[in-house]
Amino acid sequence: TEKLIDKVKAKETLIMSLLVHPLFKSVRSKGLLMCIDFGNGEINRKFGERCFENGLITDWFLFAPYCTRIAPPLIITEEEIREVCKLLILSANEVLG
Repeated sequence: TEKLIDKVKAKETLIMSLLVHPLFKSVRSKGLLMCIDFGNGEINRKFGERCFENGLITDWFLFAPYCTRIAPPLIITEEEIREVCKLLILSANEVLG
């Protein structure tokens, strides 16, 4: 049987390598608990709206409304990671105009 926890580091590394965009002030992670920091709550709100329009539901941190929470399930596949990251980057591009 597959041990999901054994694949977390590789999945984290893949996501971190794909989530690179000038709109992102930083991307932080601890395993698959991740955060995109925009440094600005209004930009984060617009990003969330664009994500929703692109088929992704995002969430922010109540204590940091300028950050988007990324917390995929441990069963996420590499293909799904690539697709979600593609949509996140598309949404960021749309915010920039």
